[in-house]
Order: sequence, then structure tokens, then C-alpha cells
Amino acid sequence: MGPDRHMSETERRTKQATSQPAYQTLDVPIQGMDCVECTRHVERAISDLAGVVSVEVLLGAERAVVRLNPDQVGISDLRVAVENAGYRVPAPETALAERSAAQYARRILTLLFGVFAILIFVVVIGEWLGLLESVSRLIPWQLGLTIILLGGYPVFLNVLRAVRRKEVIAHTLMTVGVIAAVIVGEWATAAVVVFFMRVGDFVERYTSDRARHAIRDLTALSPQKARILRQGDEVEVPIEEVNVGDLVIVRPGEKIPVDGEVVAGQATVDQASITGESMPVEVETGSQVYAATIATLGNLRIHTRRIGPASTFGRVIKLVEEAESRRGGVQRTADRFSSYFLPLVAGIAALTFLIGRDPLATAAVLVVACSCSFALATPIAMLASIGASARRGLLIKGGKHLESLAQAHTVLIDKTGTLTLGEPQITDVIPLGEISEDDLLSLAASAERYSEHPLAEAVRLAAFHRGCMIQEPERFEAAPGIGVLAWIDSHEIKVGNRRSLPDTSLPALVLEKERQGKTLLLVTRDGELLGALAAADTPRADVPKAISELKRLGVDELVLISGDNRYATANLAHKLGVDFHAELLPEDKIAIVRRYQDQGRTVVMIGDGVNDAPALAQADVGIAMGAVGSDVAIEAAHIALMREDWMHIPLLFRIARRTMSVVKLNIGFTLIYNLVGLTLAAWGILPPILAAAAQSIPDLGILANSSRLLHQAKQDT
Repeated sequence: MGPDRHMSETERRTKQATSQPAYQTLDVPIQGMDCVECTRHVERAISDLAGVVSVEVLLGAERAVVRLNPDQVGISDLRVAVENAGYRVPAPETALAERSAAQYARRILTLLFGVFAILIFVVVIGEWLGLLESVSRLIPWQLGLTIILLGGYPVFLNVLRAVRRKEVIAHTLMTVGVIAAVIVGEWATAAVVVFFMRVGDFVERYTSDRARHAIRDLTALSPQKARILRQGDEVEVPIEEVNVGDLVIVRPGEKIPVDGEVVAGQATVDQASITGESMPVEVETGSQVYAATIATLGNLRIHTRRIGPASTFGRVIKLVEEAESRRGGVQRTADRFSSYFLPLVAGIAALTFLIGRDPLATAAVLVVACSCSFALATPIAMLASIGASARRGLLIKGGKHLESLAQAHTVLIDKTGTLTLGEPQITDVIPLGEISEDDLLSLAASAERYSEHPLAEAVRLAAFHRGCMIQEPERFEAAPGIGVLAWIDSHEIKVGNRRSLPDTSLPALVLEKERQGKTLLLVTRDGELLGALAAADTPRADVPKAISELKRLGVDELVLISGDNRYATANLAHKLGVDFHAELLPEDKIAIVRRYQDQGRTVVMIGDGVNDAPALAQADVGIAMGAVGSDVAIEAAHIALMREDWMHIPLLFRIARRTMSVVKLNIGFTLIYNLVGLTLAAWGILPPILAAAAQSIPDLGILANSSRLLHQAKQDT
């Protein structure tokens, strides 16, 4: 009998927990990545290390998220692996010095590059006029070879590293083309190819950098310092030194550095960095405020609740940075195609040489191919849209959700708190029997004391205005989609909808309120019906216009789904001109989402992110309204609207369709351009010099086309 046979379950679990390694997650900054191909190389290099559990390389954020066993691998191992792959992990303590040195070196290189560009321009013109051979004789070949080696050193080094890893990268084929040109004595051609290789790298880096620009602008809004009260003195400290519970002081014109509750003062706060709303809000004692917003007028003292990455703004940045890892079908297809493209080009080059025996035509084939442009076609557009949308309070968690939204024609909408303001009011108190209105309302409010449902808040508010006593329940239970159960003075008090009393017939007076479209709350004590409360909610003013706009955009199936009674739901659905399902439990909403998905429909679910979290997660695209400060909404939904503006829903559809249109145009342009370029090069019509010059054009085309998204985003604001 083994020694573990007599262990208790607790002892066994404790032993298992202590025997398992304590995994750690590191954020590793990486410099030098230009396209998706780069991220794959870095990902492969890191994942090959023993002790690495998972790795996710984010091009837009220029970092890798690595889950590892710290007993087996550390940051120094990661740095070596990344550098061996041809990229860099900057040391934080040397970042500033490196930046200054890089700026100085960039000025020198820009000057040299300008001189080199003039030389190359002369060579290209010479090729075009047929004078290249005579021009080349004027320059010693030793100087030309030196220019080739110096100018192409970073590229050649990356190719050598790839060869060591037994990989073929885009520069591998171009390097072979350079070698072929040198072997046949066309050193000027080789120099021009090297020059345009570097130009291509610059264009790709610039293109990627433009796509990251919106994300960097968002990150730049993060607070760096805070003024806190310690031992009676005001002290300015880095944001990293602020602790939960600290008292933060904010003066007029300063950025609020933390999420927290105002404990003293009043101010006008600009929340545009989170909600995208240009109109400021007034805050006072008891108000919630958020990091990265600005107190334009007034002084505040804030009790810190969340800081840094845990704050609402910190989570927004993290989700936007990670959005690119959630790739849609179009992007995955483009990535797969780009992985097959290089072998295809190598095959075409081999056939060109075997058939025509022309080394320059072969070199031109190798040089003109633009594999990175395929990899850039989708993420550049996605990053531009996601970053620009985040600045307007539209938090999109990934390109695949934009892709799904672009093709969606079925939209399911929650009622309370989504289509309505979520601020219902008790309009009628209907006692049945000998109980008074105030006593009925007091019991209902006491039972609802700890409920978070909007109707519970309406009950408590009505009791407060009438001066009714709200007791402390002895026990409390919430039944989602039904109501609440509480024990008060040893009696079981239940407050719920019609589903809480399915077999009870209601008086005509109560049913009349339901037929008027009001929501009923039935109150029972020990199973006996004491009376009912009727509540009405106000529809949002911008909903009808938004619904009309969605229909104009081609959304042909709009369905209102609600846990509310059939009359109230039907009344609102009729006003909006949409279908409806009423009296639903949370699991019923999930079933309806699945039913439409089983019909082959791409389903968008719009809710408030609290009661609707399961349905939001089940839908192809879950959109949470008014998610600012809400952990549940931000985590459950695929898209979170940081403010409750219904006109943002059709705007999201326009952004998604616009983005996918740009993506398809990028891919189509790149495909046609490469097909034409390879054909002309293989037939010897396109010489290596012009092939090298043409190699960067697809990247410029992708940049120009994708930049339209940033321009149109400004017009939408």
C-alpha cells in the first residue's frame, strides 16, 4: 500500500499544490518588430526555451506576454533568445541613454543615407537611360562592395540568424538576389537592391508605427505621478508608489491619477480619455472618478480604490494592446498565405533560372516579392481602427470581433438598462388585504435591501421618499431572472416577477397595470400574496434613431429579449418596430442566442454587462453599454462602450464594415501587385534595380489605404 493511500483529501491537495511550480507572467518589451512574420520568429524563439509555458507576442504593443517557470528560465534567458532571433529587449535603466544615442546616430545615418540616395538615384537613372554600365566603370568595385556590406549588414545578420534556425525569411530571398548580382559582376545592381531593402524595412517600420500611433497616444495619457497625503503632508510620488487606500489630492487642471471615491471637494471632470465624451461631468463627495481623467475646475480629495493596470484606464490599455492577438478568419488566412508565399517565390525563381538561364531575371524575381505586405495587410487596418476607437470610448477586444460585426445581420437587445435608462420608478403600490401601502413598500424595500437590480433601487428609493422603514434582513438570496428572497422578523419575504408565483391568479387591478406596459413586482410573506408594486422605465431618447440607422445599414433582424413581463416588453418592441421575446431567464437568453447561431446567423448581443454577461459571452459579438468602471461588463463583452450612447451602435457597424473593406482592398492590391511584379521579373522585363525600387510600393499602398481609417475616425468624432 502506497504512502498516499491514507492521506486526507486536504493533505493530498496540499501536496499537489506544493509540488507544482509557481508560474510567473512577464511583460517583455521588444524592439525591432515590423510585421506579423517578426512576431512569429520571436514567439518561436521564446517558446523553444525550457520552462516557458506560453507566449503571446503583440506587435502593436511591442511586447511579449510570457508565462514561465521562474526556476527554469528568467528574463536574461528571454533577452538572449530574442536577440538571437534578431530583435532586442531594452533594459529599462538604459532606455533613456539609448534613446539619446539613437537620436544622434539617426541624424548621422540620415545624412549618409541622403548621400547614398543621391548615388542610387544616379544609378537608377543610368539604368533607365541605358548608361549604367558606363557609370559603373567610374566607381571602383571595391567601393561598391564596401557599400553593399555596410548598407546591408543588419539585413545580412538577420538572414544568418534565420539560417542558423533553419528558417527562410523575406530577406533571405532578397539576399540571394544580391549575391547573384555580385557573382555576375553587377555590383551596382546589388548596391541598389540593398538600398531598397533598407528602404523597404523603413517603410514597413513606418507603416507599423503609424498603426501603433493611436495605441501610443492612448498609453501616453496614463498618469505618471500623484499627489498624496502622508502623515499630514502633501507628497508628490510616482504612480507606482501609490497604494490602495491612500488619499490623493487633485488640483484644478490636473490629471486624476487613480480610480476612487471623492471624499471631499467638488470639480468639473473631463472624462474624454475613457468615455470619449467631450462634455465634462460634475463630481462631488461620494462620486466615483477614474484615472487619466482631468479635473478642469475645482479641488478633489480621493480615496484610492484602484491604481495603474488595475484601474479602468489601465484595463482599457491592456485590452487594446492585446486586441491584435484575437485574429479573425481573414487575418489567419493572410498569415497562412504569407507562410507559403516565400517557398512559392523560390520555386518561381528556380524555374526562371532553369528555363531562361538568366541570373539577373532570377535575382529580380527574388527581389520583387513582398511577403511582409501580406502579413501587414490585415493587422495594420485592425490596429488603426481599434486604437482610434478606444480614444472615443469604444473598446474593441480584437480584430475577429470587428470581422464578425461587419458580417452580422442579427442583433439581440436586452431591455432594462440597455434600451431603457435602467432607472425605473415605482408608479403604483397595490396592497391586497389588510396591509397598508407603506407597510407593503417597507417589506419590499427591506427584502430588496442588498439587491443590485435597477428595480430594487427603485423600490428602495420609493420607500425612502415615503419615509418607510427599511429593515435589515436576517438572510438574503437573489434568484436571477425571478427576484429576491429574504427573511425578516422570521418571515419569508419574496419579491419577484410573475414567474415567482406561476400558479397564482392576480386581481384585475394588478393585471390592468401589467397591460399598461408596467413591470410588476409581487410581494409575498410565507407564500401569501400581500400585494404588488408597478414600475415603469423610461426608454433612452436616442434609441429610435439608432434602430432606424441599423435598419438602414442592412441589419434585418432586430429582437428585443427581456426578463420583463410580456406586456411591458411588447409595448416597447412595438414602439421601436422590432421583434421580442419576454419573461426570459438568463439561460433562456443564451438559448435564444444559440438558436439564431444554429441557423447560421452571426449574432450580436447588446446588454448592460451584468445580468446579460452569459448571453454576451455566447454571442459572436457581445456589446456592453456603459461599461466605465464595470469589471463585469469589460470582461464579459467583446466590445464595451464606455458611455451609454446608443448612436455608437450603428457607428460600430460602420467602423467594422469600413475596416473590412480596407483589409480586403489591402489584400487584393498586394496579391495583384505581386502577381504582376513576379510575372514581369520572370520574363526579364523588370530588371533587379527596378524590382528593388518597386518592392516597397505595396507597403506604401497599405499605409495610405489604412490611414483612411484614422482620417475617417476623426470625421466620426
